[in-house]
Amino acid sequence: MSEQFDLSSFEKSMVIREMTHDDIESILRMQDECFPGMDPWERAHLESHLNIFPEGQFVAELDGEIIGSCSSLIINFDEYDDRHTWDDVTDEGYITNHNPDGYNLYGIEVMVHPDYRRMRVGQRLYEARKDLARALNLKSIVIGGRIPNYYKYEKEMTPREYVDAVSRHKIYDPVLSFQLMNDFTLMRVNPDYLPDDKASRKYATLMEWNNIDYKPQSKRHFKTSYPVRICVVQYQMRQITSFEDLAGQVEYFVDVASDAYSDFVVFPEIFTTQLMSFLDEPVPSIAVRKMTDYTEAYIELFTDLAVRYNVNIIGGSHFVKEEDEEIYNIAYLFRRDGSIEKQYKIHITPNERKWWGISAGDAVRVFDTDCGKIAIQICYDIEFPELARIATDMGANIIFTPFNTEDRQGYLRVRYCAQARAVENQVYTVISGTVGNLPQTENMDIQYAQSAIFAPSDFEFARDGIVGETNANVEMVLIGDVDLEILRRQRQDGTVKQLKDRRHDVYRVEYKKS
Repeated sequence: MSEQFDLSSFEKSMVIREMTHDDIESILRMQDECFPGMDPWERAHLESHLNIFPEGQFVAELDGEIIGSCSSLIINFDEYDDRHTWDDVTDEGYITNHNPDGYNLYGIEVMVHPDYRRMRVGQRLYEARKDLARALNLKSIVIGGRIPNYYKYEKEMTPREYVDAVSRHKIYDPVLSFQLMNDFTLMRVNPDYLPDDKASRKYATLMEWNNIDYKPQSKRHFKTSYPVRICVVQYQMRQITSFEDLAGQVEYFVDVASDAYSDFVVFPEIFTTQLMSFLDEPVPSIAVRKMTDYTEAYIELFTDLAVRYNVNIIGGSHFVKEEDEEIYNIAYLFRRDGSIEKQYKIHITPNERKWWGISAGDAVRVFDTDCGKIAIQICYDIEFPELARIATDMGANIIFTPFNTEDRQGYLRVRYCAQARAVENQVYTVISGTVGNLPQTENMDIQYAQSAIFAPSDFEFARDGIVGETNANVEMVLIGDVDLEILRRQRQDGTVKQLKDRRHDVYRVEYKKS
């Protein structure tokens, strides 16, 4: 018997999935239909969401078309004022206050295209949030919900009376009624929540869905510190006769760091130019290319040491020749689990260009480690405040800066800028430099350094914002502890809150790479 109809031609495919950068334009168009007259998302907001907490952003897709979306972040709700606003809890929509160690998922937006309402799109998005809260073992979902029909009743009743009437099903509100049907309970009514929400008269209902599967974890309830130990190597450049000479010096310092139970050991920028001292090549640009022949040996050495000594290594930086035959200044992260990441130097100094022909990288990266998110900004890069701000917005808590300077003026540029980055971004910064000299090596003959670990400047941090520093121009190590829990608390409740108090309505840093 033959089929009368091709059933596949009638099928529709609706999926709820994580948002991607390719969805942004569709979402921006959709919001104009969903919220006419309200301040819309900007591309920078959605890109920030995806960079910081991609798993918390969802879209509803029907036959390839975006018909709904929702955004969220994780917070510790108890840290926010009872009368907080939407701007307070979202960092004005950029969610840079997202706390992956928080207890609560906070929903900041749900929208469904008007042409596709009454298809349970919103309910599907809410269920995706609930599944996420269960998967991440979060205590609850909190939302600040609009009451868009309140403007019709404002002359007859207060916001509290209106909310009570909706709760008793005497009045229908398209948002509040929907949230109540989805098992959210009313906590309170907040005034001035969304200044541009004229229909709700700026009021919002603060509501919560409790995750009954939540399992309290004592290590989160009672955690008062999150120490990370850093060993900074101030490395002396000296004449060597083979790669094995360099490997022996490096292993010595890694051993020292491991004996001190360090989480990170940091080497200086281009300290591997020490290899030039036995290459017998007087022309710097040619010597650099010869030195790149040791890249594989360099990577194998540090990978082995990171695993064997159980410490994460910032391997200074090394000149690397890539497939395009260009030479790049690259800093590698060698994790103690054996994995490797790399950060290209983005700003090349006139000296690097003139003598060695070094090419520039073009991406800011932030790396996950077993001690939180970190960034690496090589020497000159720390002197450009935009890079540190971008890295902080991407979640970095520590910025490592391997450097190589030949005089006090150059060193102070690195030092002062690293200290400024620590203050203005509320992060820890670490600088590691070379000392000594290589008189036989053109363009690497003298070195000047005083390595250090810097903190933001506030009461809970080290006096003067200096966790520790080495003596100038002496080969030695500095071992210091930084506390990521203090950093988190100070970002929320410090004397000043540079991250939270930024005026995104006046200015912003825009990162052009997705």
